[in-house]
Amino acid sequence: MFGLSRVRGSSRILCKPALAPGGSGLKQLNKKGASSSGGSNATSRLYFALILLLLTLTPRADSSWWYIGALGARVICDNIPGLVNKQRQLCQKHPDIMQSIGEGAKEWIRECQHQFCHHRWNCSTLERDHTVFGRVMLRSSREAAFVYAISSAGVVYAITRACSQGELKSCSCDPHKRGRNRDERGDYDWGGCSDNVNYGIKFTKAFVDAKEKKVKDARALMNLHNNRCGRSAVKRFMKLECKCHGVSGSCTLRTCWLAMSDFRKTGDFLRKKYNGAIQVTMNQDGTGFTVANKIFRKPTKNDLVYFENSPDYCLMDKAAGSLGTAGRVCNKESRGTDGCEVMCCGRGYDTTSVTRITKCECKFQWCCAVKCKDCEETVDVHTCKRAEWVDQT
Repeated sequence: MFGLSRVRGSSRILCKPALAPGGSGLKQLNKKGASSSGGSNATSRLYFALILLLLTLTPRADSSWWYIGALGARVICDNIPGLVNKQRQLCQKHPDIMQSIGEGAKEWIRECQHQFCHHRWNCSTLERDHTVFGRVMLRSSREAAFVYAISSAGVVYAITRACSQGELKSCSCDPHKRGRNRDERGDYDWGGCSDNVNYGIKFTKAFVDAKEKKVKDARALMNLHNNRCGRSAVKRFMKLECKCHGVSGSCTLRTCWLAMSDFRKTGDFLRKKYNGAIQVTMNQDGTGFTVANKIFRKPTKNDLVYFENSPDYCLMDKAAGSLGTAGRVCNKESRGTDGCEVMCCGRGYDTTSVTRITKCECKFQWCCAVKCKDCEETVDVHTCKRAEWVDQT
C-alpha cells in the first residue's frame, strides 16, 4: 500500500462490524419479517431501531480520505470510500488537487513511519484496508492525535508545493509577496516564487475538517484540534530565501521569497508534540477541553491532545488494532525504545546470523567515477519472540 516498504510483516487485520449491511444476521431478520404481512410495519420499526442502536454503540471505524494515497492516478471521486458530501464535491471540482493529496499521503505516512520506526507502534499501514491504519485509530490515543496532525500537515505541504510547481489550476505562487519588504539585514524585493502556504492551509481545512464538522462529539473535537496543530506546524517552518545582486557578489540588492522547509522539520516538531501530548476531557458545555490531571498545564492550540491511554502494543490485539512486536527487529545493545528488552516486552529474542553484501574499499578514478568492491559481512539480527502462552488467533 502507498508504494511504501512495510516496516513490519505482521498479518493483516480485518475490521468487521458486528452486523454489516447485507450480512447474514440482517438477512435472517428480513426473512422473518417477510413471513408476517400483518406485522410488517412493526417489524420495520424494529429493524430501524436495531440499526440505529448499532450505529450509536459501534465505534467509528469509517473509511478515510487517507486511502486516496493508495489509489494513485486512479482517483475517482465516487469510488473513494468514506468521503462526506463536501469532500466529494471538492474532489469533483479539483481533481488535480486530489492527485497532489494522494502523493502527499505517501509522504506523510513515510514520515510517520520514520518517526516511530524504533517504537512498538511503528505507524504500520494495512494493505487494501480503507481505514489505512485499522482499528488502532478507533482509540482516542496520542497515536491517533499524531496521525491526524501529521496527515493534515502532509496535505498542506503537498498542495502548497503543487501550487508553486504550477501543477494546479486554482493556485500558483503567493500573490501577496510583491513589492519591497524589510528584515534585520535591511531592505529586499519580493521576487521568485513564494510558497502559497495560506492557500494550502485554507484548502486543507475545508477538505480534511469537513468530515469532523458533520459529527458533534468529543472525538470530532479532538480531531479538529489536532488537524489545526498539524496545519500550523507547516507554516511555522517557512523560511526566507534570498539571492544577492551586486558587484562581485555583494548583497547591495536582495531578491527574496518564502519557502517551506523540508517536511522532516514538521515531522520532528510533531513528534516532540506527541511526546508532550496532553490528556484531556470534554468541558461541561462540550465546546472545549479541560486537562484530565490538574497538575498539568492547559493545552494550547499548538499542543496535541488525546482522551485515552494507549495500549502497550506488545501483543497482537485485533480489538485494539495492535499488531504486536513479535518478529520485530531489535537492538540488543540499546536501552532505548529500540532495545530488545523494551521492544520485546520482556519475552526475549531470537538471534539469526545474516550475510550481507556491502560496498567497500571505494576508490576515486579519474575521471569521474568511484569504484568499490563487494564485501561480505556477517551480522547478528535480533528479532522479538512470540508469546507462546497467548492465543494470537
